[in-house]
Amino acid sequence: MKRRAALILMAAAFTATGAFSAFPQQEARYDLLIKGGRVIDPANNLDRVMDVAVKDGKIARVDRNIPVSDAAQVVSAKGYMVTPGIIDIHAHVYYTYFTSAARSVIPDDICFPSGVTTVVDAGTAGADNVEDFIALLGRGRSNTRVRTFAFLNISRTGMNEGEQDPRMFNVQAAVNMAKKYPDFILGFKTAHYWTNKPYDELHTPWATVDSLLAAGRAANLPVMIDFFPRAGDGTWPSRTYRELILEKMRPGDIHTHNYARHFPVIREDGTVNPDILEAQKRGVIFDLGHGAGSFVYRNAVPAMRQGYLPNSISTDLHGANTSGPVINMLFVMSKMLNLGMPLGDVIRRSTVNPARVINRPELGTLSVGGPADIAVIEMRKGNFGFPDTSAGKITGNRKLECLLTVSRGRVVWDQYGWTRPQWEDIPRDSDYWQNPSDSKY
Repeated sequence: MKRRAALILMAAAFTATGAFSAFPQQEARYDLLIKGGRVIDPANNLDRVMDVAVKDGKIARVDRNIPVSDAAQVVSAKGYMVTPGIIDIHAHVYYTYFTSAARSVIPDDICFPSGVTTVVDAGTAGADNVEDFIALLGRGRSNTRVRTFAFLNISRTGMNEGEQDPRMFNVQAAVNMAKKYPDFILGFKTAHYWTNKPYDELHTPWATVDSLLAAGRAANLPVMIDFFPRAGDGTWPSRTYRELILEKMRPGDIHTHNYARHFPVIREDGTVNPDILEAQKRGVIFDLGHGAGSFVYRNAVPAMRQGYLPNSISTDLHGANTSGPVINMLFVMSKMLNLGMPLGDVIRRSTVNPARVINRPELGTLSVGGPADIAVIEMRKGNFGFPDTSAGKITGNRKLECLLTVSRGRVVWDQYGWTRPQWEDIPRDSDYWQNPSDSKY
């Protein structure tokens, strides 16, 4: 705690002339300078102590010993990690989610405190309500600042009872919306379809997956699949995991909840299902998608020990699991870290990998000229428990915590007030009474 306090005081000393625009100063070369942190940027093979400078919402320079005098505002990140803004490609941030407990999720509130600057809503909205979702992002508390995309649900009504009704699986409606909003809709999603009721002429085994893939092919976009394998019943054939990942899914398509209990991840002899490794090798994306019921250590631990790792780490976060077992993106990343995934791989699967999965290569990196999305992260040491979605937990000695988040060059999360001066150091003729967050909403 003494070390943290010292660093915060150092940061305050750096930033005393840059926290408020009322403080006079000469024109600075950079808007923000984050000094002396361990920069981990897998996209650029960087893992060393460096400085990161920001100008006009872009990464302006990543180098050693950038002069403090060049920046309007300086933060010391000595002893901490500096990473690209975290990307969560499976969350639910649209208010019509099918359980009322989840309706309170707001992107800024759940993302910025964990360093997430880009979030993808995974199928909460369908063709009938995606325009309301888009409008909602610009209403209410004002424009949502988290960069938000969506996988459109193949059910035109979104994530509700329409997911059980193949008459709602409207391929053309989904494709039309994807073409209308190409900067928002990244692909298509299916989930929860007909998990235990008997098949019939309407509810056939592959109705939702086949409709989803038809939309993906028509729009030339990837799909995300939340799937429940089921045996046949004598009249209808089985829908098997093997057929899904080896025959149905295309390279670039995303299988989420990869360590869920209902998948045959580990065979009876304790080895990883070879179908999974074959599918991953041919380009199917395996996404963590933790959620409230889709991550169990009995699958994750032996699988990871044998080298089966998710291509991307994501939360499946919604209002029903923010108090556990998900909490936030960094808590999920901490689980991977304590299961033995190297830190660089944890960051890679939370930045550059998901950026490539969603075909947004400009994100998930600190490349000069790219968006200034940055997280400053502390590696806390202690004794921590990390529950799964069944009855178990692991204990570990490392936990990731975000101290500062920058989105598009703007500080949006500053847990300890690094970018503010001590109150008594503010000149009396400045507008002390102004709320710095007033301009953000």
